[in-house]
Amino acid sequence: MAAEVRWLLIFHVFCVIYAVLGETPHRKFEYKYSFKPPYLAQKDGSVPFWEYGGNAIASAENVRVAPSLRSQKGAIWVKQPVTFNWWEVELIFRITGRGRIGADGLAFWYTAEKGAYNGTVFGSSDQWKGLGIFFDSFDNDNKHNNPYIMAVLNDGTESFDHTNDGTTQLSAGCLRDFRNKPFATRAKIEYYENILTVLFHNGMTNNEQDYEICFRVENVVLPKGGYFGVSAATGGLADDHDVSHFLTHSLFLTGQMRTEEHKVSLELDQQKLSQEYMDYQKKLEQQKEEYRRDHPNEHREKEEFVEYFETDNQRELRQIFSGQSQMFDALRELNRKLDEIVGRQERSLSLISQLQVGGVQVGGQPGQIQLIDTIRRQEVDTVLNNQKNIISTAKQIESYINEVHSKTDLILNNQARSPTAQVQPMGYDYHSLISEMRDGLNTLKRDITQISTKVNNGVTDCPTTSCLTTTMFLLFVAVQMIILLAYSMYRDNKEAQAKKLY
Repeated sequence: MAAEVRWLLIFHVFCVIYAVLGETPHRKFEYKYSFKPPYLAQKDGSVPFWEYGGNAIASAENVRVAPSLRSQKGAIWVKQPVTFNWWEVELIFRITGRGRIGADGLAFWYTAEKGAYNGTVFGSSDQWKGLGIFFDSFDNDNKHNNPYIMAVLNDGTESFDHTNDGTTQLSAGCLRDFRNKPFATRAKIEYYENILTVLFHNGMTNNEQDYEICFRVENVVLPKGGYFGVSAATGGLADDHDVSHFLTHSLFLTGQMRTEEHKVSLELDQQKLSQEYMDYQKKLEQQKEEYRRDHPNEHREKEEFVEYFETDNQRELRQIFSGQSQMFDALRELNRKLDEIVGRQERSLSLISQLQVGGVQVGGQPGQIQLIDTIRRQEVDTVLNNQKNIISTAKQIESYINEVHSKTDLILNNQARSPTAQVQPMGYDYHSLISEMRDGLNTLKRDITQISTKVNNGVTDCPTTSCLTTTMFLLFVAVQMIILLAYSMYRDNKEAQAKKLY
């Protein structure tokens, strides 16, 4: 029991300590120490409550503190000194460039006096009095520890150590990459009860709450009534240093500002801002009306041709709609195919279940069953017997081929032992040759007999001399015999060569 009471007492003590030390301070938005889009810069290029110089360029969406050119320096400083002790600043910026490494970097300032616009320390003055938080993107000391975020305090007497990238002077720091990110990078700098806390958002997501702690330093004493500022500089390499939001909130201790007074102050500020916005809207509409009155033709031409063009928002919406339409068509086609596959599976399952019972329904009527003629045992036996017969026949063919192969080897061996042996031709070849020669001679005799008959009868187609002499006849017979003998020898040679292969 005593142990439980002791733990309960410890718990209450911790609750009291947390309530005293960890109470969330009141926050009040300070518009005179802030800027944000849209209408960040006025038509004359000025930023309300701020002033900039050097190579800085202000537009309606951001302040380009230093452009991506070599040896550029610029800064923007608040006009009025800070009238509150504790504050929180949310800095939203982008540092982009084509190079693998950048230079030189961007700096957040809270100093007793406003710095220069083309100074030697990230575009501002050296030997400052106050706080400088540097987003250093160039590795001067060649230690491969950049991009780096560091906090450097100075009492106005020390010069910044460029050779070592300020590592000998920094109070705290962290290694974070803030160049060429898909979304804007964010830094939340809080100074409350002499405690400096820096939270960092790396710009890899579009979630505004993805902050992580960079460093926390205690016992930090800053001068009162200082000035906020942002500066940047480039060297041999160059990046675009753009700041889009500089949002300042004042922090108040518990009891220092009552809740009702805080609400009244917020309402007054809100009313004042609303009134300023309404005045600005009226002024803008008045200027538009004056421009239309002074340029009637231009306004009419714009109205005539406006339907032929589309804005960036319209184009983006059209592309999104077309992409979603294509996705919808693809999903609908996939759904149709999926339904078809499910239907086929259901039909197959129903057929299988009915086959297990013994039949298939015909025409969707459960009373009519058509038996399926499946394979029987006798047919299986017949197929097996046919396969056995085929195997036995194949074995017989194989044995016959082996026998022919052995006989062929025997003949080849005999011919190898007696290479001078001649293969005698068969009798049929000689009989056919003699028959051809006999037919040729009979034809020749018949022709001679016809010619003799014509000569004896006194009918001749020849001239006065004889058409066929004895020499020509004998020559013709000799040529025919030579041709027959050559053909016979050629044929015998071919048959002998063919028989040697067996």
